[in-house]
Amino acid sequence: MKPSKPRRRPSWSDFQRRYAPYLFISPFFILFFAFGLFPILFNAYLSFHQWQPGTGLGEMKFVGLRNYTDNLTDPTFWQSLKNTAILALLSGLPQHLIAIPLAFAIQGGLRRMQNFVTAVYFLPYITSIVAISVIFFTLFSWQYGVINSVLNALSGLPLIGALFPSEKINWLGEKEYVQSAVAMVVVWRYTGWNMLLYLSGLQAIPRELYEAASVDGATRAQQFRYITLPLLRPIMFIAVTLSLIGGLQLFEEPFILTNGSGGAGQAGLTTVMYMYRTYASYSDAGVAAAMSWLLFIVIGVLTLVNNRAFGRSGLAGRD
Repeated sequence: MKPSKPRRRPSWSDFQRRYAPYLFISPFFILFFAFGLFPILFNAYLSFHQWQPGTGLGEMKFVGLRNYTDNLTDPTFWQSLKNTAILALLSGLPQHLIAIPLAFAIQGGLRRMQNFVTAVYFLPYITSIVAISVIFFTLFSWQYGVINSVLNALSGLPLIGALFPSEKINWLGEKEYVQSAVAMVVVWRYTGWNMLLYLSGLQAIPRELYEAASVDGATRAQQFRYITLPLLRPIMFIAVTLSLIGGLQLFEEPFILTNGSGGAGQAGLTTVMYMYRTYASYSDAGVAAAMSWLLFIVIGVLTLVNNRAFGRSGLAGRD
């Protein structure tokens, strides 16, 4: 019978090899579970309970799906969802219609000043949204706003004066103009971001394709239609997806421009604003949590539709 070998005591090198990597990455997982995963799980748990945080950490009462049914039968919730969809469309579509030709123009004709022009257009994205909204709140002023002054001046010009209103527009005080005013702010802020995305996609397109098209006699418009747009489709899919998700979560711009009231006729009341009002003003955390999950479902469904329509599977079926 052979004598058993004595167990080797773990050394410091064994600890470094086996456990040190997990120790070094543990801060990320700790912060993720504390500030990422736990709030999501607690919000899902809260959506099935009745809880009023305004009274302190009181007892939670399980109510099942009542919070969800309360939202689905609430006319204000559906109005906020409709407002959110309209604002997402009004602010999302112009961003890409402006950003794509702008990126193409910068890539083709402003190569020497590309860094400066890109920084100028990207500046609104990194500027404080509070400062932006306050500035536009002043621009949209009914009596002394710059926008009304410009429109009034243009209305007095011959030939084109009939295209502009002669009377001052109460942008933030009339129901039919609130959404347009909010959409202008969002477009102005995020067009530069989308332009930067498209510009990065343009820089990945081989220059040889444009040179070959020029040799064959293709104009700039034809190059844009038959070379740029098809090869930009992956970037377009990403940009549209980000705009869709961001547009359905609008909060800061309409909240500041309407002073948190939603504007005339509640036309500027988005779903996230109504969710905040339900929690902060009505002290109904369970209903607000359920509302967030309903909005999550809407965003998920529309993202899947966008993926089917413009993603790889949808584009592959069209090619």
